[in-house]
Amino acid sequence: MKKVSRSVVLQFIKFGIVGVSNTLVSLAVYYVVLWINPAWYLLGNVVGWVVSVANAFYWNNKYVFTDDQTDVWSMLRKLGKIYLSYGATFLLSTLLLYLEVDIWGWSSIISPLVNLLVTIPLNFLLNKFWAFQ
Repeated sequence: MKKVSRSVVLQFIKFGIVGVSNTLVSLAVYYVVLWINPAWYLLGNVVGWVVSVANAFYWNNKYVFTDDQTDVWSMLRKLGKIYLSYGATFLLSTLLLYLEVDIWGWSSIISPLVNLLVTIPLNFLLNKFWAFQ
C-alpha cells in the first residue's frame, strides 16, 4: 500500500481548518436570519450553506489547493464544481441524518457528528481531485 505523503496530510489539516471556519460562518448566517425572523429557519440554513461554501472556495483556492489558474473562466468552473461537491455531501449528510434518526433511532445530537466522519474526507477528495484539479 502506498504511503500518504506529508503534503497530503498537511493539505487535509488545512482543509479541516477551513471546514471549521465554514461551520462558524454557516451558523453565524443561520442565526442572523433566525434573529430577523424565526420562521425563516430553512432559508437561514440554505443561505448559511451558500455563504459557507463561498467561504470554503476562497480559502481552499488560496491556501489549500493552490494553483496558477486565476482567469475568470477557471475560477467560475472551480466555483461551480465546489458548489456541486459540497451540495452532494450536503444531500448525503441530510439523507444519512434522516436514516440515522428516523429509521435507526440514533440520537439527533450525535448523528451529525458521525456524518462528519463521512462528509469531511469525501469533500476533501472531491475538492482535491475534481474541483481544484
